[in-house]
Amino acid sequence: MDKLKKTIEQYGRWAELAIYIGRIETHIESDFSHSLENAKALLETIGKEICLSKGIQLSETSSINGVLKNAFSSLGYTNSNLVNQIASALATIGQQVGELRNEIGISSHGKSLEEIRERNNRVDILTREFLIDTVEIVSCFLIRNFENENPRKPKETLEETLDYWEAEEFNEFWDDSFGEFEMGNYAYSASEILYNVDKQAYINEYNAFSASETTE
Repeated sequence: MDKLKKTIEQYGRWAELAIYIGRIETHIESDFSHSLENAKALLETIGKEICLSKGIQLSETSSINGVLKNAFSSLGYTNSNLVNQIASALATIGQQVGELRNEIGISSHGKSLEEIRERNNRVDILTREFLIDTVEIVSCFLIRNFENENPRKPKETLEETLDYWEAEEFNEFWDDSFGEFEMGNYAYSASEILYNVDKQAYINEYNAFSASETTE
């Protein structure tokens, strides 16, 4: 599922989905029902996260079909026959994945020993790959569309946000240690000079000071 992995890397808020991807890939041959279970959970998680971010209330008993339909609708597409068909198709894919998982799963209902042995053979490898590839495409489609509509702002660094006047305790500590520097008719505190001449060094010293205060 390399395409989905790259999408997750691009949009860090979805990093937790990696656990589903690992389980899907690990069990696709040995226990496909487990892969399907995690594929279903993957789609539901994406759908629910989109709905949550968009303020869409979901029922606790919402099926995967309902979750995906709501997620797609919340992305703001115009109401057209084509859009409705796509939304229905995405939801149906999710529903079918869930139903197939229940059909071949080892724990959804009691199985005979023969059924347990043969359950994986009921879905050939090409069909398995097709199903997982479909889940991957749907997942990427939803994530990318959501991110295009809701780009995250880059997180500001401490260098960008730390204001000199907000670090009063550190400034007093630094000035007590190194004093004031006079140049003719001008005088500047050590902390003020450090802040304006080398802000990264100021931040490093500020962090060290804060860490020592916390430890004490």
